[in-house]
Amino acid sequence: MPKPFPDEFRQMVIATAKSSSEPKTKIAADFGISESCLHRWLQLDGIEAGERPGQTQAEKEEVRELKRKVKVLEEENLILRRAAAFFAKEITPK
Repeated sequence: MPKPFPDEFRQMVIATAKSSSEPKTKIAADFGISESCLHRWLQLDGIEAGERPGQTQAEKEEVRELKRKVKVLEEENLILRRAAAFFAKEITPK
């Protein structure tokens, strides 16, 4: 996977693409990126700005963190259920 471009570079390219009347193909070629890369950056910028529907990066991070916490809690719950079942067997008279 190629190394990601720095955020400053992305912002400069996005600002140029938004303010310029040149075709996106030429702008992408001038900056040495593919046209699809520029298109994606513009889409993501629109989502972050609230101009397009979709999840912002902060929302994606929050969902990822919440999924991780749910997984940990499910594992802890499983351990507690197994422990309760083990001790219930120990306590019951024979």
